[in-house]
Amino acid sequence: MIQFFNTLNGKKEIFVPLVPGHVKLYTCGPTVYDYAHIGNFRAYIFEDLLKRFLKFCGFRVTHVMNITDVDDKTIRGAKAKGVDLNAYTTEYIRAFFADLEVLRIDPADHYPRATEHIPDMVRIIKALIEKGFAYRKEGSIYFSIAKFPGYGKLSKIDVEELQSTERVESDEYEKEHARDFALWKAPKPGEPFWETEIGPGRPGWHIECSAMSSKYLGQTFDIHCGGMDNIFPHHENEIAQSEAYSGEPFVRFWLHCHHLIVDGEKMAKSKGNFFLLRDLTETRKIDPMAIRYLLLSTHYRKVLNFTFEALGQAQSALQRIKDFLYELENRSFSQGKSSEVQKLFRKTEGKFKDGLADDLNVSQAMTALFDFVKKINVLIKQEKLLADDAKDALSFVYSLNEVLAILPPKQEPSLPDALLPKIRERERARKDRNFKLADQLRKELEEAGVVLEDTKDGVRWKIVKKTG
Repeated sequence: MIQFFNTLNGKKEIFVPLVPGHVKLYTCGPTVYDYAHIGNFRAYIFEDLLKRFLKFCGFRVTHVMNITDVDDKTIRGAKAKGVDLNAYTTEYIRAFFADLEVLRIDPADHYPRATEHIPDMVRIIKALIEKGFAYRKEGSIYFSIAKFPGYGKLSKIDVEELQSTERVESDEYEKEHARDFALWKAPKPGEPFWETEIGPGRPGWHIECSAMSSKYLGQTFDIHCGGMDNIFPHHENEIAQSEAYSGEPFVRFWLHCHHLIVDGEKMAKSKGNFFLLRDLTETRKIDPMAIRYLLLSTHYRKVLNFTFEALGQAQSALQRIKDFLYELENRSFSQGKSSEVQKLFRKTEGKFKDGLADDLNVSQAMTALFDFVKKINVLIKQEKLLADDAKDALSFVYSLNEVLAILPPKQEPSLPDALLPKIRERERARKDRNFKLADQLRKELEEAGVVLEDTKDGVRWKIVKKTG
């Protein structure tokens, strides 16, 4: 049984998809006016965990993530740079996909761009005018929230004292005020616009998601995700215009991720605590998997405090798993298989799955994994782990990693050619009992990221990535 906290109803609910075995998922993608920062990726990684877990449970998942390439921010940015909108957004779209790959975020099935779906938006807006939910004013078209009785059901905002004359053209506005919002904006000098059957102009931000989600997933679909700051006005407005248009429920489950803060403060460029992924991976040389681990390890509905101390702890936790896998791959084990170890696999997988089935309780899932590592390590030290168990344990951890994606794909480690002679030189120094030289060479190798282990079967080495 899978349960998710549904923002719409304010409680955990048992999740069953509309179509048996098939989950339709929409996640709010980037507005490509700048490079995505680690706060954005906190949400994308939560959504990736959700999707990977659903697949782990045997569901087929159709995933749509939009690309907002026309809105107030992208237009301002293009104008400031003196380039056309497409040239401006293309750079950030490419960077976004590169960052997704670095963080091992599973690609969506569809990445619709707003500028490629103007006809779909126009069709919905035209129908909303005909049904009396929308009206024209000074060349723009607005949604009348007074005409939609269910307005506020997601955000729980009070619309009792709303004046119908209040309207706003800005895509993002004060969180505490409900207002009629722009579906279609009249053309302005120097801004891009489209000639359409509802007149010249460009879409508002909210209508973009309604058009793109319904085109690829249908009028009603299973799960819509995003950040807490999207609940109002964006997601509230999506519900209003979508349900007014179709007459059907828009989304069954709404899952929202909480904020990321840095050193206890809100992330902001003015405070110097604003980090892009490339700031961390390229400038500070931090392992991207440590970043993924940290962003993943706190429950999605809790505030996550990003610190470099926490990042170091994430790297250490990752190293524990890597060391464990190294032992399984490189030690010699007696032949055979233990029924007790096989039971441990089943018990661990049950706890791992039960944790994530409880509204993505990643802490329980991680605890199950590390308890497993601890118990197998005890058997290794006692020389009680058998060869088949070691092989199965290796495959088992990689199977759980299909959900977590915190380890790089399984592959043979590659040692730089220049370091192998140094390892051999150290071995000769040890045999010659020149321990001072041996220790010096070990230290030099460690500084290069290679850790040596002297065993009864000879020296073994492993590559350890530094946190920077």
